[in-house]
Amino acid sequence: MNLPPRHHEPSCAPVGMRRADFLRLAAGGATLAMAGAAGPLHAQGAAPPAPDGPTKPQTMPMLTRPIPASGEALPVIGLGTWQGFDAAPGSAEYRRLPAVLQALFDAGGSVIDSSPMYGRAEAVAGELLAAANSRNKAFVATKVWTRGRAEGLRQMNDSLRLLQTEWIELMQIHNLVDWRTQLATLRDWKAAGRIRYLGITHYTPVAYGELEAVMRTERFDFVQVNYSLDERDAGQRILPLAAERGMAVLINRPFGGGGLLQRLRDRPLPPWAGEVGATSWAQLLLKFVLSQPAVTCAIPGTSRPEHMADNARAATGRIPDAAFWRRHAEWFGV
Repeated sequence: MNLPPRHHEPSCAPVGMRRADFLRLAAGGATLAMAGAAGPLHAQGAAPPAPDGPTKPQTMPMLTRPIPASGEALPVIGLGTWQGFDAAPGSAEYRRLPAVLQALFDAGGSVIDSSPMYGRAEAVAGELLAAANSRNKAFVATKVWTRGRAEGLRQMNDSLRLLQTEWIELMQIHNLVDWRTQLATLRDWKAAGRIRYLGITHYTPVAYGELEAVMRTERFDFVQVNYSLDERDAGQRILPLAAERGMAVLINRPFGGGGLLQRLRDRPLPPWAGEVGATSWAQLLLKFVLSQPAVTCAIPGTSRPEHMADNARAATGRIPDAAFWRRHAEWFGV
């Protein structure tokens, strides 16, 4: 599978994984699964047929997992907008993006994650949702990433304006920036119905100690972190803690730094891929992420409709258990 630019997000994370580390990770996932940490896995109704185009809607329903705070079922594959949606109107990149959103919705997905730090991404997502009259199909998540109450209010109101909506499903405090101040505002907005859920994020493992402390002392509906086969720090404490505290988990960078996917892309798929309904390496890597029952939704970023459709297919069919990954660890070069 040859990947054009921006199929995955860059990272400085290491590419390799020792077999012993892999086995410890798989064992941890099994322990969490036996505890029923994230609740049952549900099936969502099949998406309506898509119009003719470069991608075909998947015929199997996308799996969903419940948001612990409400029980609402959330499709387990969404869309990140970093880089891919920071596109200029009229550009070739911009013209591809309506089909990316259509591929997400055709597959039964709904989560679209953005941020004020992603350039034009919020504005582009808002424009495209409005143009297609598809806001009601989307679970929109964005972030506040600034200091001070007044500046936080300004930034969040700007997000509403750019996204062309009166309310947002999920507002997240990005990278713990002035989190105490912004959390008070998020609680006010949730009480007023301007947001449905509030969350917190961080993408740097060195900050996970602070993130863990905040998660233990405050109530959040969501936490967003990195987790992948080659960037697995969050699996040690953050994911189990999220399950313990009843927080939904969004996973950004589910392909890690992309080095592993780049290394695998020219290799033929292993014969056992069909056992779990995987037709690409990207789907296998996403199924690995979804094997963690604490994970509610993975949000790989892309600006290509064919990649969005391919990613979404990871949310159909079997999600392997820890024993599966132990049996096949060597195929990933670990």
